[in-house]
Amino acid sequence: MVRTRVEVQEQTEVGAALIGGLIRAQFGVAVRLGLVTVAALGALPLLFLGPLGTATLAGVRVPWLLLGVLVYPLLYGVGRVYVRLSERNEQDFGELTGD
Repeated sequence: MVRTRVEVQEQTEVGAALIGGLIRAQFGVAVRLGLVTVAALGALPLLFLGPLGTATLAGVRVPWLLLGVLVYPLLYGVGRVYVRLSERNEQDFGELTGD
């Protein structure tokens, strides 16, 4: 454990590989969640093509309700998941280096 920490602190090739692995893991989380977000938000216009596009609820068209209200909890949830997964990656890295 101590040697691993020294490798990271001294920025040797092994330490650089460990840091690179952490960066790749964080990038992978960001890309996956970004794709999920783009897919979810990109699918919204498909919902508006059918009868849902002309439906109203409390005098407001349903597409506007979906865009104005339901998108924000989705984005908040994606943000929370990202933070949780990123912290898990950093915790795993810390356990690997003995922190």
